[in-house]
Amino acid sequence: MKKYVFKRILRSLLSLFLVTTLIFTIIYTMVPRKYIFKKDPTYTKMAAKPDGKVNYTNTVYERMGYIDYLNTKELQNAAKELDGSVTTEVNDSNKKIYEEYIAKKGKGWTLHQFEESKLFYATREIPLYQRIFEFYGNMIEVDHTNRIQDPSNPDLERYIRVENDPAIGWSVVGSGTKHKYLLYVNGQFPFVHQNFLTLDLGISYPTYSNVKVLDVLTNGQGETLSTDVTFPTGQTKKSSVDIYSRTYQSPSKADAQAIRNFGEGDAYTATESRYRDPSMMANSAIIGLIGLAISYALGIPLGMLMARYKNKLFDTVSTATLSFLMALPSIAFVYIFRLLFGVLFNLPTSFPELGAENFRSYLLPAVLLGLLSTPILAIWIRRYIIDLQSSDFVRFARAKGLTEKEIANHHILKNAMVPVVVGIPEAIISVIVGATFTESVFAFPGMGKMLIDSINASNNTMVVALSFIFAALSIIGLLLGDIMMTVVDPRIKLDTKGGK
Repeated sequence: MKKYVFKRILRSLLSLFLVTTLIFTIIYTMVPRKYIFKKDPTYTKMAAKPDGKVNYTNTVYERMGYIDYLNTKELQNAAKELDGSVTTEVNDSNKKIYEEYIAKKGKGWTLHQFEESKLFYATREIPLYQRIFEFYGNMIEVDHTNRIQDPSNPDLERYIRVENDPAIGWSVVGSGTKHKYLLYVNGQFPFVHQNFLTLDLGISYPTYSNVKVLDVLTNGQGETLSTDVTFPTGQTKKSSVDIYSRTYQSPSKADAQAIRNFGEGDAYTATESRYRDPSMMANSAIIGLIGLAISYALGIPLGMLMARYKNKLFDTVSTATLSFLMALPSIAFVYIFRLLFGVLFNLPTSFPELGAENFRSYLLPAVLLGLLSTPILAIWIRRYIIDLQSSDFVRFARAKGLTEKEIANHHILKNAMVPVVVGIPEAIISVIVGATFTESVFAFPGMGKMLIDSINASNNTMVVALSFIFAALSIIGLLLGDIMMTVVDPRIKLDTKGGK
């Protein structure tokens, strides 16, 4: 089994790579890059400033990985290596020096002039293969003692050690690293946290502009939350600072507040804030897991009852109803359910009505996700159990004199659990797909809604990152489904011929 799991992990990683690369390629070759400015107010305000607009556009394109860009000042400084007499003035002498420098710099670089000032600048289109390579090459960040190189702080200590930190207690702390706390335990899920290895899926733009994608998805939302925080100076006070998020910031840039909290000369004063509401990732996990539990809690018993009363009134009515629900478009089902149950049970039909602090805000989205997956699961269970009822081992059990109830509970149910477990990945995928519609309809601040919003805003980095996350969840679900299948039925061997 170990050999199978290892091979399956390799295949899963390959599948994840292929899916993400395909999405990356489609987005960055078929979607015009200018669309990323549709919802950028700064870009709109620069309509009357052609030079400023071109400079801003190229700066954003460079930040997003489309191009390499040398503005007028950067081009002059770079060209001084070739000829120290070069200036930013517009004349034939400087133009010739710039052209020689660009020709020497390499293939792909082009010299341009601004429309108004006629000053020079240079750009290079970054090939798609290079951008894909950089995306994967920078995805995993390893924190180490030489991560920070700050000329203004040459005496920075460099170490990784275990110590009883005055702010959070026993933990693995670092200096010269990006993060202060590399391994620590607290009361927040998943309770044990590490920063040795972190993911970098790019920078969000234009929505949540210039914020890391994973920070957008994992940080809290809404108003900041003030709690009692103990700072390294020993003082405890009400603050929204997330003390566990300390990262490096040059002591020369620390403001008066940071010095009061962390002490003079402390190099780890950059922090994030804590928020009242859960993050997008947490919100999606809440309704997704509840929806998954609902679909199995309803689908399995219903499918078993339908099989038990095969071709009788209950089975006929249930089959017809479930078939209708499966044929009904998901978006229509979502709106009907939202209107009907919102009125009947006086539940909010939009998340912002009551907010994250009220559990009723989660009920409709979670129940709806569960109901969307229930019909196909129930029909599938019914069909499988009916097939089992005509199996040889069931006929043998009847011949031994066992009752139908005993046969169902001790023989059929046990075997029926195998496809139930195998169906978990499909259920996870259904929840992910359903969440994109459901969260949008309920204005639910989760990853599904964020995907739709990002597509509408041409936030390409966020679309690629969410696609990567959703694909990873689906692939992990497939692997767990196979492993759980062997737990339910030990006769299934994944590492022998005839196994999975």
